[in-house]
Amino acid sequence: MIDIKALSKSYASRLLSDADIEDIFRLCSGNEQYYIHMPPFVSRESIEADMRALPPGMTSDYKYYIGYFNGGRLAAVLDLIDGYPEKGVAYIGFFMVDAAMQSCGVGSVIINELCKYLYERGFYSVKLAWADGNNQAERFWLKNGFSKTGAVKNDDCALIAAERRMNP
Repeated sequence: MIDIKALSKSYASRLLSDADIEDIFRLCSGNEQYYIHMPPFVSRESIEADMRALPPGMTSDYKYYIGYFNGGRLAAVLDLIDGYPEKGVAYIGFFMVDAAMQSCGVGSVIINELCKYLYERGFYSVKLAWADGNNQAERFWLKNGFSKTGAVKNDDCALIAAERRMNP
């Protein structure tokens, strides 16, 4: 079980719910660059679906749709799956920082604090994927210690799979 409030020392974090959809929509709508590479453009309905989406074989007990807050304002959204694709691995299905807070280190702080927390609880790897051709995402994830592991195809676009192995 992941302690959501303990994920970050820099930002308040909590599980997001349907009551947060408007704030999530505002944050996501400001990031058009992401949706150029990962269509379709965000909608309230797509947010609601993402909040409940699970990879094969997983139950909602292992999914965490997390909000990070700065002064009461939603600063970032993170979709985390505990134990996917196997025990000891966490999977980031989605991560987005408010456009007004990008290029200030916010995303890197959140990801590095998350990885530290996970490592301290016995996780050995964090996996994710970004849209092939999304250079902004690629630079961010590589800068934060992720390495490309291969190409993946989904219904909407080609993805680049990546992993950050945890080291003591």
